[in-house]
Amino acid sequence: FFATPLIFTGLSVAIAFQAGLFNIGAEGQLMWGAMAAAIVGILGKNVPGGFAPVLAGIAAMVAGGIWGFIPGWLRARRGSHEVINTIMMNFIAIGITSYLTLYQFKTEENQIPETASVASQFMFTKWTWFGDTPLNAAFILALLTAIVVYFLLWRTTLGYEIRAVGDNEEASRTVGIDSGRIRIIAMSLAGAVAGLVGVNEILGASGKFRMGFSPEYGFIGIAVALLGRDRPLGVVAA
Repeated sequence: FFATPLIFTGLSVAIAFQAGLFNIGAEGQLMWGAMAAAIVGILGKNVPGGFAPVLAGIAAMVAGGIWGFIPGWLRARRGSHEVINTIMMNFIAIGITSYLTLYQFKTEENQIPETASVASQFMFTKWTWFGDTPLNAAFILALLTAIVVYFLLWRTTLGYEIRAVGDNEEASRTVGIDSGRIRIIAMSLAGAVAGLVGVNEILGASGKFRMGFSPEYGFIGIAVALLGRDRPLGVVAA
């Protein structure tokens, strides 16, 4: 259960590294992913059961992807370094999600800083053969995401362009690769993957957004990516 968010954030940082970027914003991106999943689960009481977790997962990816797109765009089009942007955006994400938790979707059951619970059809079934642990299908999703990231980076044209820009930006430009576009795409993908942490936390465990639920998964993901040498299988092993 604890490895699942680290796989997501490790993959997020690894994708950015492959494009020559340092994504220190996974913490903010996962916050938005978790908040988006919680909001969809709270408001989507009439969403059919089979489609409900999928919808929340897509929302988590989109929210995280948008939070990754912004520093990617700023780096590519304005020259603002992604390290500074992502650090600042982490604090902005914490501030806005805290406001939404306390003033827009606050639970009425207690005074704990958390949102109301998502509808029951959004929740994953916990794997009871592991006792009382909250391990759930999000772990399988993390492993599948690692496989998808591998094929994306090493078996597609886009993946080649991402790695080419990361290896040598000037050389990639001479062969017609738009490094700015690639960096925007890479940061957006990194944010989307980090946003999937919300699937594990919201749909697989707590069923609600809790302020401070992350023990800095986004920053630990940097170490995971480095230890795994920016390779999806290495990230899973790390």
